[in-house]
Amino acid sequence: MADELKAVLFDLDGTLLPLDQDEFTSGYFKFLIKKLMPHGYEPKTLIDAIWHGTNAMVRNDGRRTNEEVFWEDFTSVLGEKALADRPLFEEFYAHDFAKAKALCGFDPRAKEAVSMLRSAGVRTVLATNPVFPAAATEQRIRWAGLEPDMFELVTTYENINYCKPNHDYYREILRRIGLAPENCIMVGNDVGEDMCAARLGMGVFLLTDHMLNRKNEDLSAIPQGGFDELIAFLKAAIDAD
Repeated sequence: MADELKAVLFDLDGTLLPLDQDEFTSGYFKFLIKKLMPHGYEPKTLIDAIWHGTNAMVRNDGRRTNEEVFWEDFTSVLGEKALADRPLFEEFYAHDFAKAKALCGFDPRAKEAVSMLRSAGVRTVLATNPVFPAAATEQRIRWAGLEPDMFELVTTYENINYCKPNHDYYREILRRIGLAPENCIMVGNDVGEDMCAARLGMGVFLLTDHMLNRKNEDLSAIPQGGFDELIAFLKAAIDAD
C-alpha cells in the first residue's frame, strides 16, 4: 500500500475462525432449540424470529444499538414472553453455546497473523458482523486461538449501531480508532460483506479458504489467497512502511 499501514481489521467467522457458515448456523440453532423448547418455544417459530431480528439489525440506521434493534424486533414476533425469557438466551450464550466449537475448525496461522501485526506496532480490530452478543463473540475469538484483548476493538451487537455490508459500519470503526481508511486493511472471507470496505478507500485481502461470493462478483482485482498468502501480504505491507 502506498499509505502507511496502521491497522488491520479482521473478520472472524470463516476468516480467523475456519468454518462453513451454513453448517455452523444450522448446528448452533439446534443447540439453541434444545435449550428453549422446554420453555415453550416451537423450533420453526423461534428460528424464523431470530432471522427476522437479524435482518432488522442488518437494516439498522444507526439510531440504536443492534442489541436494542434485535430485541425490539424479536419481541414483536414472539411477544413479551421472549423479553421475559431473555435470561435464558443469555444463559445459552454464556454456557451452552460452547458446544458449537465442535462445528469450527482451527488454524494456528490466525494467531500468527495477528501476533505478527501487533509485534510490528500495527493495531488490530476484530470486525466481525455484530449480530452476536459479546459472550458469544469472545468465545469464538478464543476458539480461534486468540484472546479478545489482542484487539483494540471487538464489534458486538451491544457496542455498535450498524452491520455489514453497510459502509457506516466501517466508518464507525474508523471513527473509533481515529484512522483514515487509507491506513487500514480489511481481511475477510465474504466478498459482499468484507471487500466492500475497499469502496471507502481501505486496502482489502480476501481469505479464500471459506470464501463466500453470493453474487459471483469478479474477484480478479482483489488481493486474495489462503493464510500463507495473507501472512506474506501483511508482511509486505509492514515492510513497505
